[in-house]
Formats: sequence, C-alpha cells, structure tokens
Amino acid sequence: MPEEPSESTDPAEEPGRIVARPDGYHWLAQDGKQEFGPFETLELAQQDMDAADGGEQEPTLSLQEAEREIGIGEWLDPETGEPAEGPSPPHPEGQ
Repeated sequence: MPEEPSESTDPAEEPGRIVARPDGYHWLAQDGKQEFGPFETLELAQQDMDAADGGEQEPTLSLQEAEREIGIGEWLDPETGEPAEGPSPPHPEGQ
C-alpha cells in the first residue's frame, strides 16, 4: 500500500511551488532550495510568492558609484583604472 504524500499542491498553481503542510501553506523558491511560510491561506502564500518573484529590486550601482561609495573612487587613476601613483588620500591614524 503506497504512502500518502506528506505535502499536496494545488494544480491551478505552478506545479510544486506552493505546498500545504499541517501548519499552513508554504511556497518554494524557483530553485527549490528555500521554503517560505507558513501562510494561513493559499491566497496569502500566492500573494507573497508573486511579490517576491516580481518585486522591484533596488537599482544596482555602476562600478564608479560603488567605488565612490566605499571611498576608493578618488584613489584610482581615471585613465588606467589602476591605483593612482603619488600622494594618496590620508589614512586615519593607527591604520
């Protein structure tokens, strides 16, 4: 006699992405390595999954913006992209 599966899916949803467990509904990341939940209803799990999958991501920084943000932008030679020769910005004492 085959065992009943421990999790069930709603066929109307993406196969295997939302599962029902004893504590509520959980949804799985697209790679299947992370599980999120529990949610009281299937609709809440679906809304959370949709928000995560289609949510707006923060805009990425360009290389120059990232270098400026961490404080090394002015240390690089703009022509070569290499560390500038000669005097560099002062280092805090003790470093």
